[in-house]
Amino acid sequence: MPTALTRRGIVVLSAACLACLMFGLEISSVPTILPTLEQELHADFRQLQWVMNAYTIAVTTVLMAVGTIADRYGRKRVFLVSIAAFGLTSLICGLADDVSTLIVARFLQGLSGGAMLICQLAVLSHEFREGRERAVAWGWWGVIFGVGLGFGPIIGGGIVAVSSWEWVFLIHVPAAAVAFVLALTGVHESKDPQAGKLDLAGIVTLSPSVFCLIFYITQGSDLGFASPIALAILGISVASFIAFLIAEKISKRPMFDSRSSGSGRFPARSSVRRR
Repeated sequence: MPTALTRRGIVVLSAACLACLMFGLEISSVPTILPTLEQELHADFRQLQWVMNAYTIAVTTVLMAVGTIADRYGRKRVFLVSIAAFGLTSLICGLADDVSTLIVARFLQGLSGGAMLICQLAVLSHEFREGRERAVAWGWWGVIFGVGLGFGPIIGGGIVAVSSWEWVFLIHVPAAAVAFVLALTGVHESKDPQAGKLDLAGIVTLSPSVFCLIFYITQGSDLGFASPIALAILGISVASFIAFLIAEKISKRPMFDSRSSGSGRFPARSSVRRR
């Protein structure tokens, strides 16, 4: 581990890197077990697609909302909750005995994974602010994230070869426990000092907009991109986004405040703004 970091910095970085490794593996390792799921859980092609897409849809839906919540209630606190939830939902995935349960568990895992991703970015931005330690921390985080995404198929295939498909998910239970302890002992709590009440209107309008858009993109080929159902889903996404823009105009503490600068500013900026 790099000497540019303090002992506590190494603990924080280890927690963030382990979290990003788990997140990346759940994207790239699961495709390797789809043929096994087809046999073991008697899943058809569409259900196998949902095993993958449920995670992706959930991740993208939750990012902005969790960023705002973390700013308000504490990034360490939300990070710990997301790690614990990821471990629990991974356990449910590993214990699933039918594909429907697995799909629901994958969606919940995606929600916690998305929360875990945005919080680890926030934690790194807050903990490593200046100079070489910042460069070292982000460099290591990027490498580990790349390992999770790039070597996931090899890791997933290896797990299935020596054990069973369940352990592609169950391996995250002890990993999440370790990440939780590291984050609990190393990460300092931080909040946005200007954060007031949550922008609930922004959260409840943006989240369905993103959800419906990603649903349309991922499921449009099955539904037919120009089918009435698909167009209705796209229409809901557009309507929700328009409602979000209106809500942000009248909110005193918007998620996206275009009035503060020419390019716009996200109060859910925990992952991109240095303090």
